[in-house]
Amino acid sequence: MALVNIHFLNLQSNYLFADIAKKVNAFKVMHPKADVISLGIGDVTQPLCPAVIEAMHKAVDEMATAKGFRGYGPEQGYDFLREAIVKNDFLPRGVRLSTDEIFINDGAKSDTGNFQELLHWDNFIGVTDPIYPVYIDSNVMIGRCGTYRDGHWTNVRYMPTTAENGFIPELPKGRPVDVIYLCYPNNPTGTVITKQELRRWVNYALKNDALILFDAAYQAYIQDPDIPHSIYEIRGARKCAVEFRSFSKTAGFTGVRCGYTVVPHEVSVATFEGERIPLHQLWLRRQTTKFNGTSYISQRAAEAIYSPEGRLQVQQTIDYYMQNARRMLTVLRDSGFECYGGENAPYIWMRTPNGMGSWQFFEALLYGTQVVCTPGVGFGPSGEGYVRFTAFSSHEKTEEALNRIEAWSK
Repeated sequence: MALVNIHFLNLQSNYLFADIAKKVNAFKVMHPKADVISLGIGDVTQPLCPAVIEAMHKAVDEMATAKGFRGYGPEQGYDFLREAIVKNDFLPRGVRLSTDEIFINDGAKSDTGNFQELLHWDNFIGVTDPIYPVYIDSNVMIGRCGTYRDGHWTNVRYMPTTAENGFIPELPKGRPVDVIYLCYPNNPTGTVITKQELRRWVNYALKNDALILFDAAYQAYIQDPDIPHSIYEIRGARKCAVEFRSFSKTAGFTGVRCGYTVVPHEVSVATFEGERIPLHQLWLRRQTTKFNGTSYISQRAAEAIYSPEGRLQVQQTIDYYMQNARRMLTVLRDSGFECYGGENAPYIWMRTPNGMGSWQFFEALLYGTQVVCTPGVGFGPSGEGYVRFTAFSSHEKTEEALNRIEAWSK
């Protein structure tokens, strides 16, 4: 008899965005003529930039010849892309990495979900709350989170990140946390962390022999020059942190699929006997066993965003979305809503009015304006009473949605 992994049965209903899609589709069935505008799911809308398209066409043409054809590539990624990443993403910020510390993937979601496989099932995890759902759900799947009670997992340390504490989570108190998930710029709140604040987390990890899993998928949207783009800008982070990055929102690769993970040689975990095991060798072993590498075409496309023309074109797209974010902040605040984020990230985190629940506001907005947001409670218990808006729509759709919300709020 084949038995189920019972930990999967502990997952709460559907994935958040599947629930949203289900509710929106039901609305469309009942209102087939409605013009629904989504400012909820964080998918991009602007086309790939010309430098990327040119590189992909060239790569396809190479694959059409016997000399240029590529079969299985290296699971860790091609050196041409790993070298471009080290040279462009880290060296200008004073961070020195070797190319073999870079692991190319098919997007940050995969690696942020899979990396926990390297860790013992009863590690105690800590998460800023609210948080990207994949962090929690992937740990539930291995049985690491305990049981679900009153909106919380019993073996998870939730660290509230709300307006009341200025979106600066407190360091864990009491029982030390073994694994810490940090996402900055933050999804969903759109807030950021200073070097001083990030240094506190690195110091905590070093003192308590904890591991930080740092998601920097939105670092390209940072506007403030004093905000760190990488955890490795903090001294000592190479000994305690793994960093995840993505080209999905940076360069519109949600449909192309490419990103990378940084696993320094120094970061390690312990056995029960006290032996130190480098995570680099474990992740390399895992990837060569369970991952066949990102496509050559996608990696050539990613390489192109580091060319002079590619960098300019990608920045223009980022500026396009941040223009949406600034407009959203202005209109929503002028309409009387309490909003955060949107200044160094493409997300607006809005408090629901009059103590309304997140899902209740989601449905009121959908039926009242045909605009889709994301209920904050789907990101964790501290997300109740908030919703998230994304700036990834077109200027025209964003403006139309804001006009509807403005009129509806009056």
